[in-house]
Amino acid sequence: MDIEPQRHLTPQELADRLSVPLSSVYGWRARHTGPLGMRVGKHVRYRIEDVLAWEAQLVERAVA
Repeated sequence: MDIEPQRHLTPQELADRLSVPLSSVYGWRARHTGPLGMRVGKHVRYRIEDVLAWEAQLVERAVA
């Protein structure tokens, strides 16, 4: 069975990617307005595919 590894971002990596404070990422998660995140034990991770889809939605809303 071949499994292709997927990239997962930490909250800090997501904040760095978007040049926003880490508190913004946690606020989005609490308000369910940011990219879909998942818990891995006590840690939160974001699949890069979900981050890219969320970013695309932001662009669509900005140009609509």
